[in-house]
Amino acid sequence: ALFLGFGSWILVYVSLEDHYWKESTQDGSVILTSTIYENLWMSCASDSTGVSDCREFPSLFALPGYIQASRALMIISIVFGTFGLAATLVGMQCTKVCGENYVLKGRTAAMGGVFFILQGLCTMIAVSWYAANITEQFFDQFYAGTKYEIGEALYIGWSSAILALCGGSCLLCACKLNSSSEKTSYPYQPASRRHMLSTVATSQTAPSIYGRNAYV
Repeated sequence: ALFLGFGSWILVYVSLEDHYWKESTQDGSVILTSTIYENLWMSCASDSTGVSDCREFPSLFALPGYIQASRALMIISIVFGTFGLAATLVGMQCTKVCGENYVLKGRTAAMGGVFFILQGLCTMIAVSWYAANITEQFFDQFYAGTKYEIGEALYIGWSSAILALCGGSCLLCACKLNSSSEKTSYPYQPASRRHMLSTVATSQTAPSIYGRNAYV
């Protein structure tokens, strides 16, 4: 579970730094003179000779709302992943943090699983929202702007989200199984009053095997 969470955390960085969140479509184009590709931070264009030119978005408030939301969700995802890694490392039984308090370690590891699940949800929402806008513009016949296709960074983001959700779920299940195995209950069954009275009566009416002269 720790390796799944760590892998998803690395893939979030890779997806966020990748330039190919969306790429201009080649559908219906006979002669391609340039290719436009964008991510959450900049827009790039490359010509037929392979020379590319990138420029950052000039204004944050001039960007569409889904790009701003995707930025925020990806940053929050990285923060959740960092907390998840820290909590999982503290909750491991091989570490010396928290001493030998395994109950506290189990709860800390479970919190790490929750953070990983939140990371996966944030990444999944950001990537899917961005992809939904690409497909909506692509299939809109009245859209006059440049149409794009889904880039490789979105597939990396989906992979990161799946790994984070699987890692967090495995951590929660493992902590739940450990806690249930440690709490072995022994039910207390008090003796009934009738059974106690019958026991006392038997002890009082039991005949002695020794006579009175046995001690003389």
